[in-house]
Amino acid sequence: MSIFTPTNQIRLTNVAIVRMKKGGKRFEIACYKNKVMSWRSGAEKDLDEVLQTDKVFINVSKGQVAKKEDLSKAFGTDDVTEICKQILAKGELQVSDKERQTQLEQMFRDIATIVTEKCVNPETKRPYTVSLIERAMKDIHYSVKANKSTKQQALEVIRQLKDSIQIQRAHMRLRFVLPAKDGKRLKEKLKPLIKVVESEDFDDQLEMVCLIDPGCYREIDELIRCETKGKGSLEVLSLKDVEEGDERLE
Repeated sequence: MSIFTPTNQIRLTNVAIVRMKKGGKRFEIACYKNKVMSWRSGAEKDLDEVLQTDKVFINVSKGQVAKKEDLSKAFGTDDVTEICKQILAKGELQVSDKERQTQLEQMFRDIATIVTEKCVNPETKRPYTVSLIERAMKDIHYSVKANKSTKQQALEVIRQLKDSIQIQRAHMRLRFVLPAKDGKRLKEKLKPLIKVVESEDFDDQLEMVCLIDPGCYREIDELIRCETKGKGSLEVLSLKDVEEGDERLE
């Protein structure tokens, strides 16, 4: 899609339009495709990477720029950056039905992945698989909201799933024991996967008790098994509840 804007002679290509109706008028901004959702999820923080131009339009396709007085009247400010942020946050992304469907399916998968990374089955003290969480989301007929971040929606899903499956938002408390010769090297590899080290004892071997996000469990298990050739051990001691408001989803 290529749009010609006669007002400033800029040819905008690969455009994603975000539209918002306010004060009885239509306002649009021209963004780069794929960047709108990145901005809304918090992954992209640089507005210049999202906007193709810092102008607010009444019609991007025709290159019709909104009048300053209309912007002030509708938004209570003529600060274009602030107005663009408002439209980005609350406006409607104009996409084809096929694009919208693809986008919603991707978001559905992303939400299920976040839930898997942050939750466990309290009976087995083990994380669920992504496919099982996806199935559970379909069972409760969870409907993805395109204008809400996947992290916010993951918290919603966790709350709703509690009525249908055994699920708990928690950190896993692990104890692992590593042979002395592997201890130092492996500790460096494990460090990025650990939330909190609760105790550490390095004598004939390295023994550590720590808290992790459930999503890291399989990677830690595999790392210890492969790197120590089965000589290291890993044990799940308990679960530590993550209370709502205690920790935001990172």
